[in-house]
Amino acid sequence: MTDRVASDHPSVQTVRSTCTETATGVKLEVPADDREAFPTDEVVRVVLDGEELFARVERALTGDDLSIPGVYDTPDLARDPSGGTDRLTEWTTDHDVPAGGSVLIDVVEPEFLYGLRSPGETTYYDAREPPTESLSEIADSLEDE
Repeated sequence: MTDRVASDHPSVQTVRSTCTETATGVKLEVPADDREAFPTDEVVRVVLDGEELFARVERALTGDDLSIPGVYDTPDLARDPSGGTDRLTEWTTDHDVPAGGSVLIDVVEPEFLYGLRSPGETTYYDAREPPTESLSEIADSLEDE
């Protein structure tokens, strides 16, 4: 059974990121001070308006900052977005987040589940435990086949 947790619950860490424009859409830049809350070069689950999607957290080319260059429908598209639609760009447009604007990233379950919201907004997440390592490895091997 999953629990519902509010974005302002004490167990949820919130990181303020900056929305920046790219050649193909937008990305979220995560300050180096908050990098311990994110796995580097891994695909994680991201909740946008109640829908669970996937994103890859990437290390910046220079410095210690991290970025989330897009949010996609499947883990495979998060790894290779060439054939997918970036739902992050749609979300920032729908929520009127301008380039240079802030997006709050809620760390619901570190290294597994995150949520995006506009500053001042409260949202609720279905919090659950990440799969055990052995189940993750099985799923990864099935995706690779």
